Amino acid sequence: MIKIKYILTLVILLWLGVTAYSQEDNKLVTKANAKYENYSFSPAIDIYKKILDKGYVSADLLKKLGNSYYFNSKYPEAAEIYKRLEAEYKTEMSPEYYFRYAQTLKSIGDYKNSEKAMSAFIKATSNDLRASVYKSEKDYIKEIEKNSGRYELTSFKYNSKYSEFAPSFYNEGIIFSSDRDTGNFARYRSTWNAKDFLDLYKVDADSASANKVFKFDKEINTRLHESTSITTKDGSTLYFTRNNFVDGKYVKDEKGVIRLKIFRAKLIDGIWTNVEELSINSDAYSVAHPALSSDEKTLYFASDMPGTLGESDIFKVDINEDGTLGKPINLGNTINTEARETFPFVTSKDVLYFSSDGHPGLGGLDVFATSISTGSLDGFVTNVGRPINSKMDDFTFVFNEDTRKGYFASNRPGGLGGDDIYAFIENKALELNCEQLVSGSVRDKITNEVLVGATVKVINEDNQEIISTITDEDGHYSLSIDCNKGNFVRAMTHGYIPSEEYLERSDAKAKMIDFYLERDSITAGFGDDLSKLLQLSTIYFDFDKYNIRQDSEIEVEKVIAAMEKYPSLKIKVNSHTDSQGKDSYNLWLSQKRAEATVNYMISKGIAKERLQGEGFGETKLINNCVNGSKCSAVEHELNRRSEFIILE
Repeated sequence: MIKIKYILTLVILLWLGVTAYSQEDNKLVTKANAKYENYSFSPAIDIYKKILDKGYVSADLLKKLGNSYYFNSKYPEAAEIYKRLEAEYKTEMSPEYYFRYAQTLKSIGDYKNSEKAMSAFIKATSNDLRASVYKSEKDYIKEIEKNSGRYELTSFKYNSKYSEFAPSFYNEGIIFSSDRDTGNFARYRSTWNAKDFLDLYKVDADSASANKVFKFDKEINTRLHESTSITTKDGSTLYFTRNNFVDGKYVKDEKGVIRLKIFRAKLIDGIWTNVEELSINSDAYSVAHPALSSDEKTLYFASDMPGTLGESDIFKVDINEDGTLGKPINLGNTINTEARETFPFVTSKDVLYFSSDGHPGLGGLDVFATSISTGSLDGFVTNVGRPINSKMDDFTFVFNEDTRKGYFASNRPGGLGGDDIYAFIENKALELNCEQLVSGSVRDKITNEVLVGATVKVINEDNQEIISTITDEDGHYSLSIDCNKGNFVRAMTHGYIPSEEYLERSDAKAKMIDFYLERDSITAGFGDDLSKLLQLSTIYFDFDKYNIRQDSEIEVEKVIAAMEKYPSLKIKVNSHTDSQGKDSYNLWLSQKRAEATVNYMISKGIAKERLQGEGFGETKLINNCVNGSKCSAVEHELNRRSEFIILE
């Protein structure tokens, strides 16, 4: 399809494989490669197909033919060639070819095999941004469907059998680009796809000639391409994309490629004049697809200039009061990937829409959105869903947030030409804020007791506190965080070492985090009962028994954990009995209980030098259940206990 010729791509230099070509075939290959490297994909396709039909094939030929189809949006044809490349020259399938193969399969609806190709892409690369995005968004089709159904497509009556795309708002009408009626002879057709060159047109709905299509005059349109445009709110300044065309002549780079540039024109007395190219342009790379911020102080654009992460990235540059421009800034790797990011548009509420085939989509280029209202460029990137996006290329999205109306272009089936413009109405706003519920509990790491009134904070990556809460009577907390960004969730309370967990940007799914805090020190002195400090349940023994009960093992383990945490801690185990039985027997029994407790702790790795044990029989009862008194079994059990007294 026609539109990909306006997407900025890096030159792909592939060496010709060694095969048994005849001299004539070698000449054809050399000719095809020259066309390919000059972005003349249409004649390159014809020559490569002729060579294949003669029975000659190589990995290099299949790569270049597949790419020629791919960059012309002929995805079914590209898929067949990439399939053959994988089958016959699998060792030549670099990660980028698996990625393009996956994209072409999605565009023909073969999602199952597309996932296989994408898995091979992820496996073949270790540091590609696209791989990390796809791994973190495995259910991206499901997420896209959640955003779908919010738009109602309406007709755009100015489409023709040719290509129309790049709509932009202009007064009460629009400007768009088309290859209709260019008046060019065949020799001026683009060799990218053998189509006529593009010009800019406008529809002035508020004029006496309402609903008629007018072609811009020769000050704007040349015999090469003019495409994407944006005007200031007062309609006095026009930014637009044009091939590198100076003084009636086109200018090529050192590789023979005519690059794209952004030009600016002024409307004076109803005539567009003072056409000038912007200072950010270069003869060595492309700068294209202008968009203005809501305050018109920033220009957004696409480029493959140095510093680009992929085939094309989105950049921004300050517009100074005198009209000069600052230094271009890449929007970063949350928005840009190693693939194509292009066609930016910024709404009045600072939502950036753009097209990409690097972020997870339905196939080809999809339209994505992200909020830049805070000045941050690391917000959640959202696929706007169907029906804006399709299996094919969807691009040049523009939207008026006051009227909820807009336009975009697509090369999907069912249109009149190669690319067609579609009008739409948004029935439900796109949710760009990402809120994630984080909840859990805060507990003592040793005792597992809940910590009531502990503070839980959310700290951003700049170490700024965003929000905080305290745990309730059950030790629980709950808060909502911005999952567009990475955050630290930190739990803390007096006497404990703070603990935190980092949460990366996410898909807003609720997450539970339980914190287990360690004491910063044993804040007790000689003679204090460690079991009370650790809030342990009492170590009880069965009647006339001195073995450690199963329910008591859990509490003793907590004491062991504390002694492991604090190596200088030494304790004495004091064991007691109830008043039932002879006093002498109870003294012996309590000593056995103390020894049993000490021996258990030694068996778990605590050095015996750190432990002492003593039995006190019934000499230290905690209630009035003395000899001869009538007490229940429960009351007597309260006296059968062990204590852990701090010695050092």
